[in-house]
Amino acid sequence: MSTPNMKAVPKMMWAWRKHRGNMEPVWQQIPVPTPHATGCLIKLIAAGVCRSDRNLLTNENQPSWFKEKFTLGHEGCGVVVGLGTDFPQESGFAINDIVAMCPVPGCGSLECEECSNDVPQLCLTGHRSGIGSDGFFSEYCVVDVRALAHVPAGVTPSQAAVATDAVTTAYHAIHRRGQITERDVVFLFGLGGLGFNALQVIQAIGAKVLVSDVKQQNLDEAARIGVKREDIVPVGKSIREWVQENGWAGKISVVADFVGMAQTFDDAQHIVRQAGRIVCVGTLNHENTVHMKLAIRKRLDIIFSYGGQTKDLREALDLIAKGVLNPMVTDGKLQDFPKVMRDLEAGKVQGRIALLFA
Repeated sequence: MSTPNMKAVPKMMWAWRKHRGNMEPVWQQIPVPTPHATGCLIKLIAAGVCRSDRNLLTNENQPSWFKEKFTLGHEGCGVVVGLGTDFPQESGFAINDIVAMCPVPGCGSLECEECSNDVPQLCLTGHRSGIGSDGFFSEYCVVDVRALAHVPAGVTPSQAAVATDAVTTAYHAIHRRGQITERDVVFLFGLGGLGFNALQVIQAIGAKVLVSDVKQQNLDEAARIGVKREDIVPVGKSIREWVQENGWAGKISVVADFVGMAQTFDDAQHIVRQAGRIVCVGTLNHENTVHMKLAIRKRLDIIFSYGGQTKDLREALDLIAKGVLNPMVTDGKLQDFPKVMRDLEAGKVQGRIALLFA
């Protein structure tokens, strides 16, 4: 491994870990990892917290490839402090670069069914940071060169960290899976950590957007960034009635569901126009019902979106640098991860929280 100062990298570090059978995070001292040939060692600056971190802690029914113990955290930003023995010099990355890291960049093999078909986030063999393998709630981490994205000037480490999932997932769903254009009328369910970023992506595209959320403060925030009050469904109002009363029946070409509850998915199928698209991202319900006769007669496209890719991350970071996207993020401390997780569960957090490393 190549580093500018080997003595500056300790042998041990602290990390929040998942231990199989234990549904609470474990604060544990572990060895600092050594990068593989095409990997690099990152000293973390900030790491985002996601609701799925709680799911990873409490759901013991995980795939067989999940490690018995692993470091949590799948949203990270840091500085490159070490390079693997065969790290590609032509990659454009070097020691001291500030980078954001795609948590699931894939294995990159041409023989990999997922990577060779441009869905590396579904790769079954590559490293998945914080998802069954060591992630970013630690002082140092190792990632492959495929995961790296330069953090542009003007983007804070906290913004860059949450961009790796909360922004990239929303960007991938709206831009690539939904293929939304300025000609679309989009109904957006949910203005949480991902949904609020999706709203800004839709606005950047120039599409008409109608929004719904159960929290008034989220709707007020949508109005603050430019959504007209007449395009906001009042809290508690029937979605179908509102669409009918406000003249949008038969005009909504895309519904983006960042909630994923029975009610939102049911409403989506009824309010989207014929030959419309429903983009499913939220997963608050494990199962929802497709109205087969309705969906077939309307010839609907129901599209599922999962995660994002390194190329999405790079494009999202550029939009943040230009001021087009402004992810809602507040700062916390790495040591406070359990409390932050409880606050997220209790609905006390608006947007995202990034844990900073002292």
